[in-house]
Amino acid sequence: MARKIGFFQFAAVSLALAGMIPAAAWAQRDPVYAAARAAGQVGEKVDGYLGYVTPPAPALKAVIDELNIKRKAVYANKASAAKATVEEYALTSGCLLISQTQPGEKYQGPDGSWQTRTAGSPLRDSRCP
Repeated sequence: MARKIGFFQFAAVSLALAGMIPAAAWAQRDPVYAAARAAGQVGEKVDGYLGYVTPPAPALKAVIDELNIKRKAVYANKASAAKATVEEYALTSGCLLISQTQPGEKYQGPDGSWQTRTAGSPLRDSRCP
C-alpha cells in the first residue's frame, strides 16, 4: 500500500510539472470534442479516460475513441518511466483531470455516476492523491 501512495504522489507532481497530459491538450483543440463537452455529452472519468454521458453519435464516438487511445499511450509511457502500472497512472491522471473540470462540465463521481461540476470542488475518489 505504501508503494501506491508514493506512486500517486510522484504521479501527481510529475503530471503537474508536465503541464498535464498532452492528450488533454489535443482534446481541447477538437471542435467536436469541445462542443460535446460543453453540451454535457462527454466527461472525465475516474479511470483517466473520457466517457459518454449520453449515447454518442458516430462522429463523436470516433473522436473520443481516438483521444482515449492517445491518452492510453501517454499513460503507458509515463507509467513505464515511473515503474507503475498503466491503471495506476491513469487513475491519478483521472483525479487531476476531474479536479480541472470547469463549472457546468461533467465528470464521473466516485460511485460511477455522472456529476455536473459546480463552483465547489468535485467529488473525489478515495484513491485520489
